[in-house]
Amino acid sequence: MERQRQIYKVTLVGGAVNVVLLVFKFVAGIVGHSAAMVADAVHSLSDFVTDIIVLVFVRISGKPKDKSHDYGHGKYETLAMTIIGMALLVVAIGIVYGGVMKIAAWLNGHQLEAPGTLALWAALLSVALKEAVYRYSMVEARRLNSQAVEANAWHHRSDALSSVGTAVGIGGAIFLGQRWTVLDPVASVIVGLFIVKVSIDLLRNGIGDLMEQSLPDEVEAEILQLAASVPGIAEPHDLRTRRIGNHYAIELHILMDGDIPLRTAHDRASEVEDLLRAHYGEETHVAVHVEPKQ
Repeated sequence: MERQRQIYKVTLVGGAVNVVLLVFKFVAGIVGHSAAMVADAVHSLSDFVTDIIVLVFVRISGKPKDKSHDYGHGKYETLAMTIIGMALLVVAIGIVYGGVMKIAAWLNGHQLEAPGTLALWAALLSVALKEAVYRYSMVEARRLNSQAVEANAWHHRSDALSSVGTAVGIGGAIFLGQRWTVLDPVASVIVGLFIVKVSIDLLRNGIGDLMEQSLPDEVEAEILQLAASVPGIAEPHDLRTRRIGNHYAIELHILMDGDIPLRTAHDRASEVEDLLRAHYGEETHVAVHVEPKQ
């Protein structure tokens, strides 16, 4: 419950910043005639929507296991990360498309309106605030071991970096003269392509976990090493791993002397389970199958 409250706190801080920025950016983009700033405002709007997604799904994922969910509800947090990735991808495609259309119009002789200084100040403010929220969220995501908060942190970072590109484009369009007003939509395209990359990374990780992707090779090697370190345990093998939200699920086979008492074999297997839970967290699902040595 404490972990859930902390996730809510981090998400609400980011949500408050997003509300302030999306209003300011929309006003600055419209008043300042900046396509890049309007695109940035849409990005902030998607940030706010994903904050709501995190709040809803983390509440569900925090429920204990029940009759219909023997392994708990942790996958809902992974689902939240995947939805965030999808939302980012849709936003990114829209930003790139809008920027390309403006560039095409400029190439065909259409005169683009130079953005105003209000849009530039909005971009600079967004860089400062979103980078601060990213750093705060990432620290808390690692402390809480939360996929959804980490995904949301990257959403904040993508907004900060997109605002850097926006500021460069708007600043160039303002200070270099009418011939360079195309820098504003060029900046929006660069921003959109960056967001595409971030969204694909989030989708790859989220879908991988939802499809029961195994833990990284280095983690699996560590699991086998830990199991083998227990006295009386030999040749841990047939390891199967996956993530359940922010927890690990580990299943493996071990060999023991076939002549020892059943209770001794049980106690040693329990020692392996306790060691893995101590290392990876008390919520880690561990199943150990004992086999006799030949």
